[in-house]
Amino acid sequence: MKIRNLYIGKWRIIEMEMWDQEFIDMETEGYFLFEKEGSGSFQFGLVQGQIDYRIEKTGEVERLEFSWEGQDENDEVMGRGWALVKNDHLEGRFFFHLGDGSWFGAIKYR
Repeated sequence: MKIRNLYIGKWRIIEMEMWDQEFIDMETEGYFLFEKEGSGSFQFGLVQGQIDYRIEKTGEVERLEFSWEGQDENDEVMGRGWALVKNDHLEGRFFFHLGDGSWFGAIKYR
């Protein structure tokens, strides 16, 4: 059964557990971008990268799970994360491989 993709589009990061809004928006407004075919990108602070994602459904819960690779102040970094849509908001967790992790909240650009 094909799962409808509620995630496609650009999401503005409005909150992160580990970093304040000033850091999130340091170079550009922090965002996640999920495109068709399971790809995407993101940037917050000086961290940016490319995303590879899948949508998984377990019981009644659907969530987007992703891996990513990119740069943090020109150093190569990678990690993983997940997100789910709750009341038109995106919530999830973002992890650096062998490093920090943070909860995040985002709203869809209109």
